Amino acid sequence: MNGSAKTLKNIVLAMVLIMLAAPACKRRGEMGSARESRKETYVKESIESKVREFVYPLPTAFEVTEMLNEIGANYILTLTNSVKNADKYFTEKSKALNLGVYAADLSYNSTYQQKQETMFYIEASKKLSDGLGISGVLTEELAEEVEDNINDKEKLVEIITNAFYDTYNELNRTGKGNLSLLVIAGSWVEALYITTNISENVYHNLEIVKIIHQQKENLDKFWSILEENQNGEYINEIMNELKPVKDIYDNIDQSLSEKDVIAITQEISRIREKFIS
Repeated sequence: MNGSAKTLKNIVLAMVLIMLAAPACKRRGEMGSARESRKETYVKESIESKVREFVYPLPTAFEVTEMLNEIGANYILTLTNSVKNADKYFTEKSKALNLGVYAADLSYNSTYQQKQETMFYIEASKKLSDGLGISGVLTEELAEEVEDNINDKEKLVEIITNAFYDTYNELNRTGKGNLSLLVIAGSWVEALYITTNISENVYHNLEIVKIIHQQKENLDKFWSILEENQNGEYINEIMNELKPVKDIYDNIDQSLSEKDVIAITQEISRIREKFIS
């Protein structure tokens, strides 16, 4: 065999070896990428499981305010608890209840993209959370992040929802589980208050009546949690406050009558007034 033929044979052999090796390298690369992906997923899930040691037990107020927005209900500024009231809440109980109230008001304002009001409610909520000893949740950095994403509704909802979860988690982590339930109570009452007062003719708006009816399920879940924690400070007081509304919901089945809607509206207004005063 002459030199040219031998060289050509060597070149062909090298090309065949390269072609055979390439898929194996690709498979090894893919396996490595898959391992890295699984590793990243594991690390992410591990971090999330640590962060969410205590899982928020109910849908946040965003569920209600988003439904109101979707059915075309108008935004009414005067429905919310004034941010100026934040300075008058001195007791642990009033701070926790109104942190929940402001959480619903924050959901309402951000859902309707009321930019300035959203920032006001972030600041008011921060004041109350600081007063409850959980200053590491609603921080200045969070306020800046909200402001930076004020025009991105989807991102804004994500940021604020995570703040709700973090607040609940931190209160429970620091041995203040009873206060976390007060926050939920305040938020649930305020969201239902907004719903029942967002129109002068609530009963004649079937979509709003549907939203009011859906709160029966959330109240039942919350009531079970309250019963499990009855020995906690303030819990019996909150159960006594919510009992008239619970009784109304317990007596309805598939639909709400006009009488039911009026009764729920009146009771929620009474409870809410007591919470924010």
